[in-house]
Amino acid sequence: MAPRVLVSDELSETAVQIFRDRGVEVDFQPQLGKDKEKLAEIIGNYDGLAIRSATKATEKLIAAATNLKVIGRAGIGVDNVDIPAASRRGIIVMNTPFGNSITTAEHAIALMFAVARQLPAADTSTQAGKWEKSKFMGVEITGKTLGVIGAGNIGSIVCSRALGLKMHVLAYDPFLSAERAQEMGVTKVELDDLLAQADFITLHVPMTDKTRGILGKDALAKTKPGVRIINCARGGLVDEAALAEAIKSGHVAGAGFDVFEVEPAKESPLFGLPNVVCTPHLGASTTEAQENVALQVAEQMSDYLVHGAVSNAINMPSITADEAPRLKPFIRLADVLGAFVGQVTDTAIKEIEILYDGSTATMNTKALTSALLAGLIRSQVADVNMVSAPIMIKEKGVILSEAKRDKSGVYDGYIKLTVTTDKNTRSVAGTVFSDGKPRFIQIKGINMDADVGANMVYISNTDVPGMIGFMGTTLGAAGVNIANFQLGRDKQGGDAIALLYVDEPIKDEVIAQLTANPAIRQVKPLVFNVD
Repeated sequence: MAPRVLVSDELSETAVQIFRDRGVEVDFQPQLGKDKEKLAEIIGNYDGLAIRSATKATEKLIAAATNLKVIGRAGIGVDNVDIPAASRRGIIVMNTPFGNSITTAEHAIALMFAVARQLPAADTSTQAGKWEKSKFMGVEITGKTLGVIGAGNIGSIVCSRALGLKMHVLAYDPFLSAERAQEMGVTKVELDDLLAQADFITLHVPMTDKTRGILGKDALAKTKPGVRIINCARGGLVDEAALAEAIKSGHVAGAGFDVFEVEPAKESPLFGLPNVVCTPHLGASTTEAQENVALQVAEQMSDYLVHGAVSNAINMPSITADEAPRLKPFIRLADVLGAFVGQVTDTAIKEIEILYDGSTATMNTKALTSALLAGLIRSQVADVNMVSAPIMIKEKGVILSEAKRDKSGVYDGYIKLTVTTDKNTRSVAGTVFSDGKPRFIQIKGINMDADVGANMVYISNTDVPGMIGFMGTTLGAAGVNIANFQLGRDKQGGDAIALLYVDEPIKDEVIAQLTANPAIRQVKPLVFNVD
């Protein structure tokens, strides 16, 4: 029986035909995206669900999708898909991460022009029969400084266009290397420097815990007087209320917003303010972009349903069916090793070295490397996957090297990750035991044997008496239960590390109590996907 796909949002006829041409039975009902009850009633009849943004693949819908194997999102954002719920049900979630990059970048540039020259207000005035030339005094783009927050795929395109407009471009991105910045023709800076110097600021980062409210009240106060701010990335990156006050005070000269904290945006503190240009999330709304992502999602879903090939998956590695049983636990290990280093590293990564020892050297190391890189940058790029991670690393100019060697120690096979930043070099190694679970076997060159838990705490300290008692007492007083406690040191009185597996995340005040100990150098709470 041919696999069945339901298309519940608008896709082009060309995209729908791709399903048919590849042996997939397709049911085109674009109106269902707005009919939650009807969609839930019939979703159990399908193997695949192709959507844009109107359809909400909630936990409730996914629970009713008894036969669903894949959800394909024509576009990059998957905020409308409950990915954890899909993962628990074994449903692959795919997106098309690069189909609308140019379109979104162009929209940011268009908003920058609109704000610089007050075009919407001037148009409204003129069409109302007024002739207010003196009222709409703008500023030139040429020679101005553009601050780009996030120099990834879309951000780098914005940089290129801005340089073509003869602007000076500053880029803030923790993963942007100095070499890549030089290649792009931009100046890599810290965020505070960008805020102080930029005439225009545009954001091109995903929504994560680290980026939420990145332009809040305090950050806006650091900006250059007369700055103009553009957001075509994600609502919530900018505190809209704080920005509205900055505009009213005259500190910020204008803003162009395509995304909002609450969408659809029926109201916002920015609405009605002078020289604020707002559009209804049009970043991907061009004929070319919509067609590109539609064709891509049809191809990807068909390839998976017919041949088992996985590409651009948010929640599953790109591996063949034959490789899956053996590779799956090592995919998880690679992701954990990358996630560990990604969460404890605060400065730009310059070089990544991956060593595959023993049996791991004979595996699909491309998939392993992709999983490791996805884990490494997930704390900065929430929707990264195994396909997009290597591209993102390459775009940032990070040097990546791999090495393979025969078994060299007591383990049949292990993976070692070494990362070099502007400030230091950090390494971590791990293996998979017979139970299929990943384990840490070495951190900073110090041997250990530690389980991987959902919530962990990494502590680096000087080897002095009383540290075990101090850590345990501090966590105990805070009501944090320790499931596992592993220690190691390089020598007596030298560097020591502790890796604690705890039952729940520790609070900021507990981290502060631990860090206050003069013997402790670093305390990092860690979160891992161990499902």
